[in-house]
Amino acid sequence: MEKAEYVAIMAGGVGSRFWPLSRIDYPKQFLDILGSGETLIQQTFRRFERWVPADRIYVVTAEEYVPLVRQQLPTLPAGNILGEPMRRNTAACIAYISYKLFQQDPEGSLIVSPADHYIPDDEAFASVCRKGLDFTRDQPALVTLGIRPSYPSTGYGYIQKATHDMSAEIYPVKRFIEKPYLELARTFVQNDDFFWNAGIFIWKLRDILDAFHQYLPGIYDAFSAISQYLNTPDEKQFVTLIYPGCLDISIDFGIMERSDQVYVIPAAFEWSDLGSWTSAWENMKKGEDQNAISGDNVLIIDGARCMVHASSGRLLVLQGMDDFIIADTDDVLLICRKEKEQDIKQYVAEVRKISGEVFLHTKTPATSSDSSLLK
Repeated sequence: MEKAEYVAIMAGGVGSRFWPLSRIDYPKQFLDILGSGETLIQQTFRRFERWVPADRIYVVTAEEYVPLVRQQLPTLPAGNILGEPMRRNTAACIAYISYKLFQQDPEGSLIVSPADHYIPDDEAFASVCRKGLDFTRDQPALVTLGIRPSYPSTGYGYIQKATHDMSAEIYPVKRFIEKPYLELARTFVQNDDFFWNAGIFIWKLRDILDAFHQYLPGIYDAFSAISQYLNTPDEKQFVTLIYPGCLDISIDFGIMERSDQVYVIPAAFEWSDLGSWTSAWENMKKGEDQNAISGDNVLIIDGARCMVHASSGRLLVLQGMDDFIIADTDDVLLICRKEKEQDIKQYVAEVRKISGEVFLHTKTPATSSDSSLLK
C-alpha cells in the first residue's frame, strides 16, 4: 500500500469575531478579509497545492459549508471534502480525517492546518512543513509549529520548549500556556524558549490514532466501531450516527497538552491566525495615519489607526475617530473601539436576543467575484 503525505484543512468555524462581515452561513474563511483577491481558504489551499497534489489535500468543514468549499476550490476532488454533521471542536474533526486516511494508507503522514491563517511566505512555510514531515517519519512524534513572538500578544496561546539549546531545529515541548495576561506575555517575548501556538500540526496517521487511543478513548472507540464503513457509500450515515457522542474538545486540550511525545518547530515566517478585526488591521496596508481601509468610498478626517471595512455603495465620512473598527455591510453597521473587539461575540449574542437570526445570516451571500464585498 502506498505511503504518502496528506493535508487536512479545517474549515468549519463560524468566524463570529469578524461579524458583521462574517455570518453564520458565510463565515470568514470564505471571504477575502485582507483584500488580496483570494478568500482565506483559497489562500490556504494554494499554499499547499504548490507542493502537495490536490488529490491528497482534504477539507473538513461543517456539512452546510460543503457547497461553498466546492465553489471556491473547484480543482479539489469532491470526495476530498468532508462535511461534519455537527460541530465537535478540533479533536473529532482530526479523528475523522485521520481514521479515513488510515484506512487508505496506514503508513501515511498528515499535516493539519486551519483554513483562515495568514502566511504570506509560501516557500518558508513549505520548508518548515517538510522539516516536520522528515522528523515525524523516523519516530513517534506529534509536531506543532511555533511562531517566534514579535510582540506580547494576549490573544494567542504560547508553547514553551523544554531545552535551551539554540542550535536545535526541533524541540520537545515543556508546556502549553493559554492566552496570558499582558505582563506575562511580555516576559514570554523576552525569553527565547517561548513561541506562539500556531495550531498547525504534523504527524504520522498511526501516531495520532495511538494518541487518541491513549488520551481520548471515547472518540477513538467511536471511529473504530465504524472504521469499516469509511471510504464507502455508507460513510456519511455512520459518521452522523457517532458524532453526537464524540467529546466536544480541542486537539490541544485533549491530546497535545497531555502527550509526552509533542515537539515544536520554531518558525520565523510571518503569521497571523486572523482571529479578529485588529489582526486584519495589523496585516493590511496602511497610510500615514495607520488607517487600514477595505473597500471604496471611505474618507477619514482627523482619525488614525482605524480598521474600516466598507462593503456597501454608501460613502463613509469618518471624523475624529482613533483606534476604531468600522464595518459597514448592506444591513449592519458596527462601530467598536479596537480595545473592545473581544466583546464582539457578546454583541452578536445580544443581537440574537433582540432580532433572532436575521442579522446573523447574509442577505445576499458574497462570492469570490463580488468585488463590493471582497475588496
